[in-house]
Amino acid sequence: MWDPTMTPLIIKGIFETLYMTLASTFLAYVLGIPMGILLVTSEEGGIKPFKALNLLLNIVVNITRSIPFLILLIAVIPFTRLITGTSIGSTATIVPLVLAAAPFIARLVESSLKEVDQGIVEASLSMGASPMQIVTKVLIPEAKPSLLMGAAIAVTTILGYSAMAGIVGGGGLGDIAIRFGYYRYETGVMIVTVVLLVIIVQFFQEVGMRIAQKSDKRK
Repeated sequence: MWDPTMTPLIIKGIFETLYMTLASTFLAYVLGIPMGILLVTSEEGGIKPFKALNLLLNIVVNITRSIPFLILLIAVIPFTRLITGTSIGSTATIVPLVLAAAPFIARLVESSLKEVDQGIVEASLSMGASPMQIVTKVLIPEAKPSLLMGAAIAVTTILGYSAMAGIVGGGGLGDIAIRFGYYRYETGVMIVTVVLLVIIVQFFQEVGMRIAQKSDKRK
């Protein structure tokens, strides 16, 4: 039987999940976009080759992406507590979410920028464009549809991470599913939280894909 007292808790969980997901996505992009750009521009044959920097960025991204999120979540608890003053709750969960998502986003950005026709980049270089002008006026505009599609993927991935954070009291629907659905064997709560997470994921994916399609000038 459904306990009516769960309704406000579920509503609160939805808002906490959206808060964690959107805030983490924004902050992860603040870090991930520059990293992705530097990965492309500093590589051999890039518009501003810098072997040492490229190697360092690749090592950082590869190592961070290799750590399972649950292990990272627990490992950075002292850092999370230092930043937020606590290791539980939706705000505290944003810290490990950003640390896990930023390298992933960097790879998405790198992949999108590498899809840009190199002929356009070479033409810009031949006309005397600076590296910054090429990035801001050529690479990013040309890669916009792919970047937006990557953003839709990133949001849904971060949403999945936020649900995992429920294991350590991270807040949101994941926390409700663990505390009530799993530990208290309340199947109804588990089903509702899973359905809501699926709906939210589908919503973000659909919106992201539509925006990406509309921004694609090639169609």
